[in-house]
Amino acid sequence: MSATRTARLPDFIAVGPQRTGTTWLDQALRGHVGLPEGAKETDFFVRHYDRGIDWYLDYFRNCRCGLPVGEIDPNYFGSAEARERIAQHVPECRIICSFRDPTERAYSSYRVMRRDAWTRVGFEETVARNPIIRESSRYAHHLAQWQRMFGAEHVLVCIYDDLEADPQGYLDRICGFIGIAPFKVAATVGASERVNAVTHAPRSRRLAQSARNARDWMRTHRWHRALSALERAGVWRLCFGGGQAFPSLDPETEARMREHFRPEVEALERMTGRDLSAWKHPRAAIGPTRHGAGAGRSAVA
Repeated sequence: MSATRTARLPDFIAVGPQRTGTTWLDQALRGHVGLPEGAKETDFFVRHYDRGIDWYLDYFRNCRCGLPVGEIDPNYFGSAEARERIAQHVPECRIICSFRDPTERAYSSYRVMRRDAWTRVGFEETVARNPIIRESSRYAHHLAQWQRMFGAEHVLVCIYDDLEADPQGYLDRICGFIGIAPFKVAATVGASERVNAVTHAPRSRRLAQSARNARDWMRTHRWHRALSALERAGVWRLCFGGGQAFPSLDPETEARMREHFRPEVEALERMTGRDLSAWKHPRAAIGPTRHGAGAGRSAVA
């Protein structure tokens, strides 16, 4: 590492889990805090730890002095290894955990897996087979572990429903927690637009698989400019979309999944004091078009 660079580890990390508005938060905070250069997620504490701490620090080499530094990586939430590694390197780190109706979140994750050609089986079978979806749905269990490791006062619990109902209030809480002045959410990118929505399967599973491998290789090797250029050119949209629209979740499947997740939801209610009854009962059709984007709503997928 160059002697002119200042080694700065994160002051805060938003650990997810996935599909809980983390992309929206990254877009909202950029420019107001220091975040990894060229990437939302480094996956350092789960996938790239063997590359060494200097590899990780390099992502923050150009962060402005005087601003908190952080990372928003939803792949850390359900990983005991990530938790232990963060505690080892950044023991005073502030942790942000965000939670969403687990049935909605699991179906959103499933659509991502279908888009990226990680699965070809149905929703319930994917949830049963996939350890990432299963583990990241153990909300209360992992929240307790983050609180034990870092102290409950250093772990902020955010509820996705609050983001949908009041984006400004949601962001204000996070700003206060990480120690920056609040700012208007309307000025941020995507404040009232659907962010990171997945509405269609790929036109070709083989094409999507090849594109995913190429994209992941470029991310690992920090080809961030190339990734952005391909995004602007519509290459990823071509590779990962164009197929059939995902349907809303059928009522029978929804009912089974809500019963499956009920114990974890109720445990989270006890831990947080929040009434999460809406997560235990059928809601309006769950799918990629459930939340309409409009003024004052986040519609974050």
